Amino acid sequence: MTTELQGRDNNQLNADEFRGRKVIDREGIEYGKVKHVQIDCDTLQVTGITVHEGFHKDYFLPRGHIDRFTDESVLLGTAPLRKDTSVVDIDGHKIGKIKKINKNQNTNEIESIEVSEGLTSSRIFSKSEIWGIGEKVILKLARDEYKKSH
Repeated sequence: MTTELQGRDNNQLNADEFRGRKVIDREGIEYGKVKHVQIDCDTLQVTGITVHEGFHKDYFLPRGHIDRFTDESVLLGTAPLRKDTSVVDIDGHKIGKIKKINKNQNTNEIESIEVSEGLTSSRIFSKSEIWGIGEKVILKLARDEYKKSH
């Protein structure tokens, strides 16, 4: 015999129901699947999700990136910034891959990214030098301007 939950709104779901759902952005790019839903113990509100991208590649995605939860997926309003994401110039020429993401310890806001350039060198780009984030990170500079400033 099953018991129906009283007082449960149709717009409420169990956090474990989201496990395994696709995480996608507005362009249809899939970033992985929901591994965990993170909840603030004091406010009982969702603070973010842990996304499983593949073999030992889990990362936290804060609530600010999430547009909404649907029956089949978690839709992102803002694409996440992740290590190993390709970085290109404004014309689409490859610069490198994200090696490290530097965040403000108080606000958790991104301040800069460190981009690997080959095996031994890297360069740091501030948040203001980033034009867009999606499947790739696009810088505001063209490759020639990038080389001149290096």
